[in-house]
Amino acid sequence: MKYPQKESTYDVLISGAGPVGLFLACELALANCSVLILEKAEDPHSPLKQLPFGIRGLSAPSIEALYRRGLLQELAIHKRLRNPHQHAGQGARRQVGHFAGIAFYDGDIDASQWSYRLPGSTAASLISEMDELETVLTHRALALGVTIKRGLAVTEFEQTEDEVIVQSGEQAFRSTWLVGCDGSRSIVRKLGGFVFAGTEPEFTGYTTQIDIADPEKLKPGRNLTPTGMYLQSQPGYVVIQDFDGGAFHDSGMSVTREHVQDVLRRISNTDVTLNALHRATTWTDRTRQATTYRNGRVLLAGDAAHIHSPLGGQGLNLGLGDAMNLGWKLAATIQNRAPQGLLNSYNTERQPIGAQVLDWSRAQVAIMKPTPGARALNAIFRDLMKTSDVATYMAGRVWGVHTQYDLGGNHPLIGHSVPNFTFENGATIGDLMHSGQGILIDFGGNASLKTLASAHSHSLTYISDRATDQLGVQAVLIRPDGIVAWASDTPSDYSELSEAINAWFV
Repeated sequence: MKYPQKESTYDVLISGAGPVGLFLACELALANCSVLILEKAEDPHSPLKQLPFGIRGLSAPSIEALYRRGLLQELAIHKRLRNPHQHAGQGARRQVGHFAGIAFYDGDIDASQWSYRLPGSTAASLISEMDELETVLTHRALALGVTIKRGLAVTEFEQTEDEVIVQSGEQAFRSTWLVGCDGSRSIVRKLGGFVFAGTEPEFTGYTTQIDIADPEKLKPGRNLTPTGMYLQSQPGYVVIQDFDGGAFHDSGMSVTREHVQDVLRRISNTDVTLNALHRATTWTDRTRQATTYRNGRVLLAGDAAHIHSPLGGQGLNLGLGDAMNLGWKLAATIQNRAPQGLLNSYNTERQPIGAQVLDWSRAQVAIMKPTPGARALNAIFRDLMKTSDVATYMAGRVWGVHTQYDLGGNHPLIGHSVPNFTFENGATIGDLMHSGQGILIDFGGNASLKTLASAHSHSLTYISDRATDQLGVQAVLIRPDGIVAWASDTPSDYSELSEAINAWFV
């Protein structure tokens, strides 16, 4: 292995310039860390990232993360909101999501059950385009001083007690830390000795752009059949699930017009004819997770750490959540201002969240199988989804509204995303988090809180102001990732605050 000069060392080298790697780089650079991204693809604008292949649904935690860093308004598509606050109780029947292909509708969602989402909250769900999201994040990363080298893939690395030496072809780079954000086939995960445990696939999925000679033979929408599922969301774009145990996807064979036609005929039970195949990609419901997200100075995030079926579109959101959680912790570690165990909390917090999403994906596949038992369960879920309570629960799970870390403490708000409090001057919590610092909000003007915060002024911002709706809370400690670390409803019960500050800030 080549050894580069010491002066070329970066704080963090990230493998992969997808949304997760880019967002992590932005978080690190915001905290004044030097970051290098190596990306194997020379051209970031893959056809499979463009409409409709590149459409992704952003969930509440992802939207909040972008908003808190001033990035949400840079997404031109952000005006196309799916906000249950705007539609609940109005009798609308607009589909806003699904579980195993079973739709839930905004008119059935009772957003008042989400007690910590204030009227000024960002949307709980938002349609985004991968290409646009990557462009926005790339511009921000470059503006913050991140170095991005395209056409260079990590081919080898070794870590010592103090650094990681990374090889890319004939070039070598030094970094203090290495993070694999290089997707489901992560070379960092494979070379780093991570165990990737889980379950094997039930099906091969196809996402295709095709010319259909006789489109009337296919029903619109999502159709479960005795042999699988097909979805015709718009003319010429068809998604297919063939329960072959993932055999075709794993075969490495090319996706041809003839093959897609054969699979589509079998799944739809028609003699539909395809004139042309323009684009196609295959995928499976293989579900795996790294048993740990850290091995020494090497960490994983995004699909490198966990893979599952794209049903429900939670993979991107899970990865962005990894980046938001890891960024400030890794930066604090690099700058020697991290309390003991801070970086390890990345794994203890994010792995359970990943496991929940993986089980959510498995549950969907279980009731989509072309078997009598699965069909019976599917019918029951369809009936349940017609009720407001179940539709609200499903939306909350799919959109990440219920996400909470187990941080201990006595207040029910701890571990949740901080509500978007609006202060009397019109500012919101989201407006005040652009710098990536922690925040101590004092709604009651208590001098002792200001004294506590002043001892950590380099990493903690003190705000004393009243909000239009404080949810009965008197004071709140917020981590840089927007998670509530401590809260109190009374003006005198601050016994746990010092402990919470010392747990997250130095």
